[in-house]
Amino acid sequence: MGPTNSLVSWIDERFPLTSTFKQHLSEYYAPKNFNFWYFFGALSLLVLVIQIVTGIFLTMHYKADADQAFASVEYIMRDVPWGWLIRYVHSTGASMFFLVVYLHMFRALLYGSYRKPRELLWILGMLIYLCLMAEAFFGYLLPWGQMSYWGAQVIVNLFAAVPFLGPDLAVWIRGDYVVSDATLNRFFAFHVIAVPLVLLGLVAAHLIALHEVGSNNPDGIEIKKKKDLATGVPLDGIPFHPYYTVKDLFGVAVFLAVFTSIVFFAPEMGGYFLEHNNFVPADPLKTPAHIAPVWYFTPFYSILRAVPPMLGSQFPGVLAMGAAVVIMFLLPWLDRSPVKSIRYRGSLYKAALALFVVAFLVLGYLGTKPTNVWGQFGPWLGGADRATVVARVFTIVYFLFFVLMPWYTRVDKTRPEPERVTS
Repeated sequence: MGPTNSLVSWIDERFPLTSTFKQHLSEYYAPKNFNFWYFFGALSLLVLVIQIVTGIFLTMHYKADADQAFASVEYIMRDVPWGWLIRYVHSTGASMFFLVVYLHMFRALLYGSYRKPRELLWILGMLIYLCLMAEAFFGYLLPWGQMSYWGAQVIVNLFAAVPFLGPDLAVWIRGDYVVSDATLNRFFAFHVIAVPLVLLGLVAAHLIALHEVGSNNPDGIEIKKKKDLATGVPLDGIPFHPYYTVKDLFGVAVFLAVFTSIVFFAPEMGGYFLEHNNFVPADPLKTPAHIAPVWYFTPFYSILRAVPPMLGSQFPGVLAMGAAVVIMFLLPWLDRSPVKSIRYRGSLYKAALALFVVAFLVLGYLGTKPTNVWGQFGPWLGGADRATVVARVFTIVYFLFFVLMPWYTRVDKTRPEPERVTS
């Protein structure tokens, strides 16, 4: 027995190292027909690690002080060795995190990964998504630029629209009556400590739940139903390690090529990843001409703006924006199709999913633009601008995808699933 084996044996006597490796990698059997869409779960984990590591280095030089925050970011960019690279990796990582998570969620819509027995897995994933939104929101204020300051002002003020509790809730979130030094310190604590702890716990629970019920596959069938009688190994499964670890490494290489290209050549991404107004110090006395959230929040921001105020209150829009996220939690119970995968679903579901994707993308685009970007329709539509009317149409399409799902998934013509997975 060599020194390495002796060390592993010594650790195994005190910690389940080998058994954990076998349970979650070498003896975790995944379907053998994973395709391109199954890269994004591993990529999400990779970006999480990138964000944590770069975030640690950024906190070494950042000052959570309203008088010094913007200057400390400039110091990181100009004077800290490789500080500009760390900051750009972190800012690009925020956008890429949401991109891979959105693609990961779309994969679930394609292949029914939220269906039984993975309902809890989907709920844990949605809770991770909510944590990501909170983490991005709290971190967005930290550069203390114009868009950071006024974006936080607008978003926190939305909480004030909640009946009865709203004004007190907004003051509690800000820690003051306006966005101030107290708000910056509060958001820094949430961004660096509180939310990441919850996020890491949810990610661990998500992975444990995944390995308990097993991975879904493009055919949407359960590989655990067909096992080798002698070994108990799924006939259509292969060990995650080394087969899928090697496959994921290829995805990681392609992703990092794209990621580093953005970091080195287009870190602002035309103002979508880093807004131009955020290179200007926060000024409470000067409001930007157009205040908009970062691109990954804009679909929900469009829904907020599409809903008209009621009795001078923006609460209906806030309610619709919240409902647009919460309704996704209900997917496992809204989908009544006898099959999981889009491969065997009929044209109704395919059309509904295509319309949903178009609605999400259009709402995302409109959220980056002023509401009067396309001019006015005229008195016959109450003077509403064209962008708002288009946003209202696609908001309806967005919600109809979920509301009508029990009907169109039940009546949709489907093909029978195969007994075994296909290549």
